[in-house]
Amino acid sequence: MTDLLHILPSFRTAPFGALLPIIEQHALSTTDLLALHPADISKQTNLPLLDLKRLIATIQVSLSDDLVPRHPLQTTGSSPREGQPPETSSQDASQSPTARPEAAPAETPRSAQSSPPSFISTLCPEIDAALNPGIPTSSITEITGESGAGKTQFLLSLCLAVQLPPPRGLGKQALYVSTESSLATKRLSQILASNPLLQAVDPPDRPSLDNILSTVTPDLESQDHILEYQVPVLLSRHSIGLIVIDSVAANYRAEFERAGSSYGSNMAARGAELVRLGALLRHLARKHDIAVVVANQVSDRFSSSAPVPSTLSRGRTCAEESPLASRSAPPPPQSSLAGTPSSSVPPFSLPDDASPPAHPALRLDHQQRWFTGWGDDPRSWHSLKTPSLGLVWSTQIGCRIALFKSPVYGRPRHIAAPIEADDDDVDRGPTLRSWRRWIKVVFAGHVAASGQGVTGAKEFEVTTGGIACVPGDEGNRGLW
Repeated sequence: MTDLLHILPSFRTAPFGALLPIIEQHALSTTDLLALHPADISKQTNLPLLDLKRLIATIQVSLSDDLVPRHPLQTTGSSPREGQPPETSSQDASQSPTARPEAAPAETPRSAQSSPPSFISTLCPEIDAALNPGIPTSSITEITGESGAGKTQFLLSLCLAVQLPPPRGLGKQALYVSTESSLATKRLSQILASNPLLQAVDPPDRPSLDNILSTVTPDLESQDHILEYQVPVLLSRHSIGLIVIDSVAANYRAEFERAGSSYGSNMAARGAELVRLGALLRHLARKHDIAVVVANQVSDRFSSSAPVPSTLSRGRTCAEESPLASRSAPPPPQSSLAGTPSSSVPPFSLPDDASPPAHPALRLDHQQRWFTGWGDDPRSWHSLKTPSLGLVWSTQIGCRIALFKSPVYGRPRHIAAPIEADDDDVDRGPTLRSWRRWIKVVFAGHVAASGQGVTGAKEFEVTTGGIACVPGDEGNRGLW
């Protein structure tokens, strides 16, 4: 029990003077008191059960008081008087009741005001120009791409850039929530020491690793608890301008995509959880005027149909015609029931299975080409990807940035093979030399989309100083 005063220096030990020495003799820490059952502790120490419960309850209350902000409501006036509503406590006593509505804008969140959002730089001027002029605040931005495309490098650069003074940053701290691995501090130190924009900043304003708060959420339960309860308290006590989640899909895929479970019920439950997560993140972003950036994984997309052509011929079947064309087409020839009296056949009656099918352009396979980032170019129907979490999550974000990568192969180097080597080992195919990477705006509210394929995308590379745009116009040639 020697760590109690270290964790809670203001804890009153006098009411529990008879319990603490015995607990210390059994080498029970504060964590043990909170984690173990009181009955088990009572059997181990021979202490009264009710006294142990009072001690544990007091410790829990003290910890709760230490986490709750001391001034949850910032007021500019005197403390509220007895019987006076809290919202009118900041007003002067000499003001008339008609002046009460004028004090409401002072308590209105910044998101409700008409001030434009701020932006966070990517530490690359060319990419900032493509994003016009960076990552916005008060909204959710998604960085999606396959493994090795540079998502984490992008997020680490933002954690350092948010600490810069305006206009490149916000002059605030960053919160990094990881679901797969811990924060890459060595890589952050490398970017901080190698990026020319960071080195040009004066030492007092230069970013630091001390201004990056991090936590790991290995499962969905811990992720929900931290985002819903601990993050709001952290935002009220620290000057944080960026929340990073890397990645948002890891815990949901592990929780709802289990083998042997009902797929339909799991997807319905996952959709409800994603809507709740999106509402929570948007509320935090707008209330505190911060940027929320999440990384998302991708999965392969297998399409069974060919691209829908722009023009439709008259010879197409009803399944390929638009609803307007199907209604304006001539009616089918009358069958043998044409001679039947009209009274015996109800007018305008069609069987349920005879309704015209939906137009191919209304199907998800066609629509997702315009909000996923892959497939909008008709010449690139191979290597298609789809961001994880589906259409439900796509409706929760305000901006989607897709990262692409393509291998660059070279001729194999012929090296003298050993005598005992086989002939098959000598004749090898092309070898992988490097990777080409592109960044593309799929949709956003503050900047126009980049266009089809990678025509309007920016080619970048991962360097020791973070991400940097490839110089020259030749980097924007086709991806496939």
